[in-house]
Amino acid sequence: MTRLEPSRRNRTGQTLPPAEQALPPAEQQGRVHISGVCKSFGPAQVLKDITLTVQPGEVTVILGPSGSGKSTLLRTINHLEKVDSGLISIDGELVGYVPRGGKLHEQKEKDILKQRTGIGMVFQSFNLFPHLSALQNVMEAPVYAQRRDRKLVESEARTLLARVGLGDRADAYPRQLSGGQQQRVAIARALALKPKILLFDEPTSALDPELVGEVLDVIKDLSRSGTTLIVVTHEMGFARDIADTVVFMDAGRIIESGPPDLIFSQPVQERTKAFLSAFIQPAFHL
Repeated sequence: MTRLEPSRRNRTGQTLPPAEQALPPAEQQGRVHISGVCKSFGPAQVLKDITLTVQPGEVTVILGPSGSGKSTLLRTINHLEKVDSGLISIDGELVGYVPRGGKLHEQKEKDILKQRTGIGMVFQSFNLFPHLSALQNVMEAPVYAQRRDRKLVESEARTLLARVGLGDRADAYPRQLSGGQQQRVAIARALALKPKILLFDEPTSALDPELVGEVLDVIKDLSRSGTTLIVVTHEMGFARDIADTVVFMDAGRIIESGPPDLIFSQPVQERTKAFLSAFIQPAFHL
C-alpha cells in the first residue's frame, strides 16, 4: 500500500493541505472535483491517488476491467464510501466533510443525507421498494427526504414516468415490470430529487440483452439535458456516442482520459489499447 503523507490524510481532525483550505466558488451547478483520492478495503488498495475534474453539464464515462475501482470511485462521490485520503467537492463544497479552522470534520449523518439529495444515483440492481408502486417509488425521497408537497411531487413523478416511457405503468409494482422498465423507474426516481449530478453504476449490466437499448435511450436523452452525468459502463458504442470525456481505469488508477474520438481511435497507453481491442474492432494498430 502506498504510504500517505500526514498532510494528505483527510480523516476527521486532520489538517487540510493549503491548496484545499479555500475552495473556489462554482460558476455553474454540477462541477465535480476529485483530488488525490485513495481508498482501501483491508490490505487491498482499490483507489490510488485519483484526480479528476468533471465540468458542469458534461457527460463523463468511466471504463475499465472488473475490479479496477470504477464503482468504488462512483460511490465516493456521494459519500457511500468514505475515502481514506484526498478530497471530493461539488460546486466547491466538500462531500462528507466540512472545513473548520484549517481541519476537516466529518458532517453529521443528516447533513450527509441532505447533501446526497443533490446527487442522484442509479445502481446495477434497480433497488426499488417491492411493496411500492412505480409512482410511489418515484415519490418516496422527495416527500420524505426533501419534505416537499405531496401533490406537487405526485404531478412531477407522473411527468417523469412519462418521460422514461412508463406513463401508463404508474400503478404497477416492480414484480409486474420487466428489468428494463424497473431500471427506467429507478432513473425517474433519481431525477425526482432534481439532482445537479447523476451517477450511473453499470445501469444495464443486470438486464437481458434485448432490454439494454431501452435504458440506454433514456440515458442518451438525459445526456442532452444539461445535467452532469458520470456513467460507469461496458457499453462501448453507447460510451462513444454520449461522452464528452472518457476515463479509463485499471488497478485503481486513471490510466488515460480524453475525448471519446481520441480514446477509442488513438489511445496512448498500451493497457487502454488492450482493453478496447477486446470490445471493438480497433481503428488503431496494436
